[in-house]
Amino acid sequence: MRSSGILPRVRIVAPFLFLGALILISVWLDRPLPRADIVFANTSENFTIDPQRLSYQHDVRTSRSLFEGLVSVDGEHGTPKPAVATHWQRSDDGRTWTFYLRPDARWSNGKPVTSEDFIYAWRRAIVPDLAADYTGFFLSIEGAQDFFEWRTKALADFLKTPGDAQSARKLWQETESRFASQVGLSAPDHHTLVVRLERPVAYWLDLCAFPAMFPVYAPLVEQYTRINPRTAQLEQDPGWTKGGTLVSNGPYELVQWRPKRSMRFEKNPYYWNAANVASQTIESIPIEDPNTAVLAFENGDIDWLTDTVVEYRGDMFQEVKRGTRSNLQVLDAFGTDFFSFNCRPTLSDGRVNPFANAAVRRAFALAVDKAAIVQNITRLDESVATTFIPPGSIVGYQTPKGLPFDPARAQAELASAGWKDRDKDGVVENENGEKFPTVEIMYSAGSPRYRDMAGALGAMWRETLGIPSAPRSRDPLGYKDALKQGDFMIARGGWYGDYGDPTTWLDLCRVGDGNNDRKYACAEFDALLDKAANEIDPARRFEILLQAECIITERDMPMIPICHYVTVYMYDPTRLTGLSHHPRLEQYLGDLKIQK
Repeated sequence: MRSSGILPRVRIVAPFLFLGALILISVWLDRPLPRADIVFANTSENFTIDPQRLSYQHDVRTSRSLFEGLVSVDGEHGTPKPAVATHWQRSDDGRTWTFYLRPDARWSNGKPVTSEDFIYAWRRAIVPDLAADYTGFFLSIEGAQDFFEWRTKALADFLKTPGDAQSARKLWQETESRFASQVGLSAPDHHTLVVRLERPVAYWLDLCAFPAMFPVYAPLVEQYTRINPRTAQLEQDPGWTKGGTLVSNGPYELVQWRPKRSMRFEKNPYYWNAANVASQTIESIPIEDPNTAVLAFENGDIDWLTDTVVEYRGDMFQEVKRGTRSNLQVLDAFGTDFFSFNCRPTLSDGRVNPFANAAVRRAFALAVDKAAIVQNITRLDESVATTFIPPGSIVGYQTPKGLPFDPARAQAELASAGWKDRDKDGVVENENGEKFPTVEIMYSAGSPRYRDMAGALGAMWRETLGIPSAPRSRDPLGYKDALKQGDFMIARGGWYGDYGDPTTWLDLCRVGDGNNDRKYACAEFDALLDKAANEIDPARRFEILLQAECIITERDMPMIPICHYVTVYMYDPTRLTGLSHHPRLEQYLGDLKIQK
């Protein structure tokens, strides 16, 4: 628990940090170009701006500035609206969608945006070669699942026998041919895209607004593409996304990208709606140190801080509630803060993983006093989470109850899994006398919120279950890699819904999903998702999805929901306009404007 004296202590040490922070800011802002019309800061460097390969929120935000899909999301209501497509039609059975592309849609080099560009990009996302996190979005397209499985098997078979460049190329040619004939995508002309689905998808239009479904400029991407003669896999170098090289179709083009320093965007003169793009230039700066980010904002060096994570932001929020601060905006978000369990049978070092047992996971979840975390650590009035999907966030969907804070039941669950203090020496062990391993709680460095949450969780587990823990911080890139490689026991996590349907959350626990970092596997859960996908009646479909959410939030617990997100922006609303306050927080930089 943090004392109320933290803010004065921060103010005392701030002068000593001031010079160093200003030096850091001056390095970031030492640009050969004049100050952009709007400068905003992310809490970390972009991992990628390739639409088919992104996953993290700040990457999504950047992609929306550079690329545009068939539809976009209305900032006031959170509903789809026309973008590259001016209008569309859906067949009576809900399986065929026809999109009509605007003839004035252009790439930043002046070339027209065509339906073939979308098909090319969607193929990139579907082939297993790129291991895209959002491949699942596309597998409801007719034939896409079978094509994906064929390509996966073909690559595996290729590795069994010695191959060469010619045979690898031949396999790719067969892949292109199969995709064209087997997958339900067609372009009757350059400005018409026809999509045939395996089954009706209630949220298909919403999916089309997500960056993974944005087009890319094939002639450029192909220059950075090769077929590996040893594996026959398609390999694409990210060089096509460099500043000054990237060709995009959104409101801005990327003119400069200095890794870990800044990204510079300038209005795309060929964008079909350029007349309504409010600002000529925008710059993004990654500032990982939270105090430096706040200082940069207060000095006027940045106009918008996309996430305020300083230790004392709870005190800043109290100032907002008292009416003494107006530049901190605490907004309800379509997201959930959680900690993930590694559900694999063994840990990365080969040890048996105690969290492969659902009873152990339930014990740890039941031992967490989430209200205490919200009251004493986050201090932003978030709603305590017992479910993954924020209650009331999806019209017509009723979330389950989830698990409460129940220390007695937590101890019973742990004992049922064979772990108890058998000789009353304060050490929890199994029937073979092996001690429960010290639990590593991984979190991303530079985040006081997750550092303090990890510490609080460890204290709760020690007090209730008698199990020691060791918080473990990693830099953002190392944290991301560790998740993918399974190099963790318990790790902080968070998710913002990508579209307005329960599956945007539930799919994260499906076997094979690119975002299932926990490697949770449950045939019953997957079968319910499949059953819901084939259900036409909306009410019955939600009932099925409710059963699925009950499995992961009341029985199997692959993660511990902590609280439902709020997003804390720093900006002056009398000066910067155009930011959406809808819980989905779909921000389009082309709407931002400084009032002078």
